[in-house]
Amino acid sequence: MKASIAAKLEQLVRRLEELNRLLSAEGATRDMEQYRRLSKEHADLEPLAELYRSFRQTEQDEAAALEMAADADMRSYAEAEHKLARERLARIEAELHKRLLPTDPNDERNLFLEIRAGTGGDESALFAGDLFRMYTRYAERKRWQVEIISESPGEMGGYKEIIARVIGQGAYSRLKFESGGHRVQRVPETETQGRVHTSACTVAVLPEAERIDNVVLNPAELRIDTFRASGAGGQHVNKTESAIRITHVPTGLVVECQDARSQHKNKERALAVLAARIKDRQEREQQAKQAATRKSLIGTGERSERIRTYNFPQGRVTEHRINLTLYKIADIVDGELDEIVDALAAEHQAEQLAQMAEAA
Repeated sequence: MKASIAAKLEQLVRRLEELNRLLSAEGATRDMEQYRRLSKEHADLEPLAELYRSFRQTEQDEAAALEMAADADMRSYAEAEHKLARERLARIEAELHKRLLPTDPNDERNLFLEIRAGTGGDESALFAGDLFRMYTRYAERKRWQVEIISESPGEMGGYKEIIARVIGQGAYSRLKFESGGHRVQRVPETETQGRVHTSACTVAVLPEAERIDNVVLNPAELRIDTFRASGAGGQHVNKTESAIRITHVPTGLVVECQDARSQHKNKERALAVLAARIKDRQEREQQAKQAATRKSLIGTGERSERIRTYNFPQGRVTEHRINLTLYKIADIVDGELDEIVDALAAEHQAEQLAQMAEAA
């Protein structure tokens, strides 16, 4: 183990000892907010400290096995014990490195899923509908909820644009790498010559802001317009201006919401989407300023990137960022995304580990 990593772990062990003293001190619960904060920090550090203690104990076992090997009668046994200790050290060290990786504070949050048709006309809108169904089916498998915030249907089906809120534990951590350009290659239903067409959609996955006031929304910077909702909905849709359009003047961001009958509910949802978009813009600007020289294997998340191709004639899905090709397109478009999601997460973790090794 590198000295810098060991020093960091020693520091965390000392911090855990300090937390033990603070939490057991008389009057520790007088400030319950601080007590809960310290308790959470303690709960987060304790497994890491225990793992580091196991590492140190295994180092001692390895040293003892080497000493034992000096005795000819014990050499065979000692060499076996030494080998086991070395293997255990490697496993524990790898696990320690993983646990030291920075966590994404957004991982446990709900998310906003935005899908927009791109090149390909009607076929692109149909593909947007297929993508939305894919993510909806994946959410069902995870027991998450999906709420449609806004939708603009395509003329022949699917969507020109659809925005939905996905509610569930760890939803963002599983879908955050889906942002980017998705491409489909297939024979459209309207194609009489049987030719394969290529169409594209963009997907954006934004973490939901914990509270709207986390993002500064100055009422003076918001232009709020009401209008009559379009589409199916009966007399209410035709007679009541319940739909909401909110424009954030400084950034030019515009959010519309017309799904709910209540103008108040539409406004609440539109503000939530706007807060998420502003937060996403702020974070991307910050990341751009702090971008490392190494390019992430996962990609930058820019919506113009082509990240995945769905080729129906060949029955394959290709994830371009990690050169992964799976010949199970029917299962994937039906929401079986875990194999792709796990592979992307593993590559991201490998990149983080490589960066940690360079910095150590």
